[in-house]
Amino acid sequence: MKKALTQKQIADYEQLCRDRSNGRLLTPDGLRFICEANNCDPEAIGRHFLEVLGRMKNA
Repeated sequence: MKKALTQKQIADYEQLCRDRSNGRLLTPDGLRFICEANNCDPEAIGRHFLEVLGRMKNA
């Protein structure tokens, strides 16, 4: 039984590939690194992500 992909699924996959290529995907290892770099302090981790989000919006 073969099912064809919809245009939306193809577009989502292409966006995922672009995000991966541009370093916009957070992997489990990346998350672990960020948490350890901030001494697993929830406020520091949150501050880090807010700073990154601000830079992304301004780019």
